[in-house]
Amino acid sequence: MIHKSKPSGRAIGKMVRFLVLAGAAAWLALGPHGQAIAAGEMSQDQFDKRVRDYILAHPEVIMEALQSLDARQREAEAKEAKATLAAKADDIFHDPASPVGGNAKGDVTMAEFFDYNCPYCRQVAPVMAQAVADDPQLRIVYKEFPILGPDSVFAAKAALAAERQGKYVEFHKALYDAKTRVTEAVVLRVAAEIGLDVPRLKTDMQLPDIQAAIDRNAQLAQALKISGTPGFVVGEQIVPGATDLATMKELIKQARAGK
Repeated sequence: MIHKSKPSGRAIGKMVRFLVLAGAAAWLALGPHGQAIAAGEMSQDQFDKRVRDYILAHPEVIMEALQSLDARQREAEAKEAKATLAAKADDIFHDPASPVGGNAKGDVTMAEFFDYNCPYCRQVAPVMAQAVADDPQLRIVYKEFPILGPDSVFAAKAALAAERQGKYVEFHKALYDAKTRVTEAVVLRVAAEIGLDVPRLKTDMQLPDIQAAIDRNAQLAQALKISGTPGFVVGEQIVPGATDLATMKELIKQARAGK
């Protein structure tokens, strides 16, 4: 999965983990009842040495604490993301600006956040096509999420503009079939090859509502903790990263069963 970098968030997370682990180590070193330095029972140097000695003698405790903290953080983030999913279900699955593929009236919807220049998105594209072919009740919602630079933004805008000519899905597939970096030149060449009105496409790409649709997708991805591409939402599941056909079908099956 291709990620956007979040240096500030990671730095804060590391600082929090360090402080928590330092506190835990101090507590363990001093015992459950603790010894108060302020009471004069232990100097600062003695305290520091005792904590250091304990950490050196029991390094596994630090690792266990770190793993436990990370697990709790992931669980909390997943819970928050699912709450957001429930609150923003209409924006995810029924935004009129998001193109739809598969069966528009299908009983299960899968939304994909993607970037045309993401190699993992290109890898999973035929998997999605096969899932649609194998399931006549599957509805796909395409969430343009261009995070890999200006070429990706240009491609996303062109794709949304192609929807106005009734050729979004065809154009979407053709961009992945190009099997090369999707530059402005490639986008315009592919558009011409599938019969799009290129001058009209260029004009429509500048419309404010196209940029607004991309901005909404980015805000949704952030709210859902989807920090890279591809990212999928199906039923009550948020799935970061590429997946295989069997896993995708299982997710669809669970969504259909209401799990």
